[in-house]
Amino acid sequence: MFDFLKPAAPTYQNLTPAEFSAALRQPGALLLDVHRPDEFASGHLPGALNIDVTSPDFGPRVAALDKSAPLYVYCRSGARSATAAGQLTKAGFAQVHNMLGGVLDWSEPLVR
Repeated sequence: MFDFLKPAAPTYQNLTPAEFSAALRQPGALLLDVHRPDEFASGHLPGALNIDVTSPDFGPRVAALDKSAPLYVYCRSGARSATAAGQLTKAGFAQVHNMLGGVLDWSEPLVR
């Protein structure tokens, strides 16, 4: 049986790489790379903060971020970032955006 009085689960928005790139230009946007540190070192988006979603300290580290700021999350293919985006919405982040396809589909230069 469905509970129609229960509030909907928080959601995040999936964006194509082009939409993600355009949205990052807004003031106050936070860019979060959820790769492992070795993957981050091999190439990431400029200005990204690296917090590994598989690390035991992921929750405490993201808790220190501004929950009201637009948050843009990515990884290598989009799978780990989707997991992270779900966790972030459950943690109270109001505006979470996941990049579909990850850096594999990113056409702009990465930094090392």
